[in-house]
Formats: sequence, structure tokens, C-alpha cells
Amino acid sequence: MVTQAEKSMPVADQVRVQFGAGIHKTIASEVSRLSASRALILSSPEQSDMATEIAATLGQAAAGVFCKAAMHTPVSVTQEALEHLETCKADCLVSVGGGSTTGLGKALAYRTDLPQIVIPTTYAGSEATPILGQTEDGVKTTLSDPKVLPEVILYDPELVVTLPVAMTVTSGLNAMAHAAEALYAENRSAASDELAIQGLDAFVKGLPRVIANPEDLDAREDTLRGAWACGTVLGQVGMGLHHKLCHTLGGSFDLPHAQTHAIILPHAIAYNARSAATELAPIAALLGGDNAGVALYNFAKSLGAPLALRDLGLKEADLDRATELATSKPYPNPHPVTAPDIRALLRAAWAGDTPVI
Repeated sequence: MVTQAEKSMPVADQVRVQFGAGIHKTIASEVSRLSASRALILSSPEQSDMATEIAATLGQAAAGVFCKAAMHTPVSVTQEALEHLETCKADCLVSVGGGSTTGLGKALAYRTDLPQIVIPTTYAGSEATPILGQTEDGVKTTLSDPKVLPEVILYDPELVVTLPVAMTVTSGLNAMAHAAEALYAENRSAASDELAIQGLDAFVKGLPRVIANPEDLDAREDTLRGAWACGTVLGQVGMGLHHKLCHTLGGSFDLPHAQTHAIILPHAIAYNARSAATELAPIAALLGGDNAGVALYNFAKSLGAPLALRDLGLKEADLDRATELATSKPYPNPHPVTAPDIRALLRAAWAGDTPVI
């Protein structure tokens, strides 16, 4: 049953966004609203039960289920999903899960232009962007296209209540990274700054409440609203060093997405605070302290977040290659990107040390 918490949230004119406990149970009406009748439900293997539940809710409107979404959206998985989509003759996509499943839905929409409904079960925020990251031959690339922006997003706090605390923390920090980098983006605006601060504030206040009581639906909804704000601002402005490093580490070393973002975030922000301290001041104001990166490190540590890349399986011997990849092509960033400085940043992140300032 949908609670009074259900609300519509305007994003872009073509996107319908709703919040509310139980909102995922309205999926049949959302498919019908799109003038569709054969939905392919997507998930990762770990969330196949949820995909099956959505299929049962849809009944005859469920054309099939594909539960092989994987981290970093491998093109090989997308190709397999395309074959399944053609076989079941689906006319819309329903993605239920985190960033991996959302990424697969976007990859399929990019190739077929089918409408998408996303039901997030993490705080990744990628569902709110027209950005698609894909991995092929060990290299992750990104593109932006209106075709990959979902038509419908249903944020249901009931579906994140069971998200483990550890994953809640890393997923939340992953979302916060979008907003943090938006504050110093070259094409930022007063509106994007406001949205970024809104998202950061929601997580700074909401994550401790969720950790204290994971079943607090109000706290879960507040953090989902933070995910929406952080994801939306990601789609409005360009990203810098943090996202470049995370794409390098994820795509080339197969590190887990959210955990990598959680670890790199304080270090990248401390690095860029050398040239963008004023722009990053809202983070320090929210968390306390003089340096936004160090403040984020202390916040992450207080939440029990992972702090060291070596704990994710990255070898110290990999740092030179990661540095080379992260500095091989120029990209907009407030502080100059040099190999020695990036090597020092990655070494601190590898060891779990306090960020270099």
C-alpha cells in the first residue's frame, strides 16, 4: 500500500519520479502509463528474487526476466541481454537494483530506445542521469545521451530497508561523490550548487540515522531523496578527478564500484581543495573542520566505511599502472593533475591513510 509519503518530484519534463513506501507495487500501472505491455525485468543475480516478485506483480505484462547485470556494465552482458530482449519481444524495461542493474537498463535503452522504469534498491543515483558507463576489454568509457535517461523512477524506502549497513554506507558515499564534485565543476550554476548541497545535507543527516535504525522508513526516504539530488546534479554538470580515478580503478582493476568511490572520495576532494577550497566550503560546514577532504575521511571513518584500496584487492604494484591510466588524457579539474601527485594520492588511499593535503 502506498503511504502518504508518496510524492512526485519534477526532474526533467520527460521523467516521472515518485517517492513512497510501497510505491514499487504500482509497477503495473506505470508500465501501462508508458503504453507498454511486455516488460523485461532486469536485476543482478543477487536480486533475482526481487525481479521475480516484480514479474509476478506484473503478471501477463511481464515478458521475461534477465538477472545477469554486473558491475561496470560489461558490453558482453549487454549483448546477451539484447538477445534475450529480442527473444521475448519486450517493449519496455524495468530495472530493479543498484547501479549495475540501472547501467544494464541504460545500455539496452541506448541500443533500442525502449522506455525504462527504474526501481532503485541502493543510493547509487545513476538512475537520475543521462550518463552511461560501459566496460569492454578492461577499459571503462562513458557517454551521455537522452536515450539512456529513464522515463520513470520509483523510490521505495521499503526496498532499501534490508540493504546491509555496510552497503548503505558505501552506496551513500558513492552518491555524495557526485554532489561533491559538482561543487567545483566548470559548468556549475547556482541551481546545481543548491541541488548538490541538498543531496549532501540529506546524507550527512540521514546516514547516521539509518545506521542507528536500518528499518527507519523516514530516514531511508530522506537518504533516497539525497540519492535523487546527487544523481540529478551528476547529470547536470561535468565531473573531475574523483570520477576519473574511480572509473580507472573499477574498469581496469575490477574493483567494486561503491566501495571504491567511498575510499577515493576524501582523497580526491582533499586534492582539489588545494585549488577549490572556497567551492568545497559547504562540505566542511556540514561536517566540521577546515579541509573538506579530511572532513569526509573522518565522516566515512565514523560510519565504518572501508578506507583502504588494498582491502578491496588492489596491489601496491598496481599503483603505477593506475597512475598512468588516470593521467593519460587531460580532463577538466580544478587542481592540476600530475603523475607524482596522483601517485601520492593513490598510495594514501591504498594504505587507508588520512588524505594528503
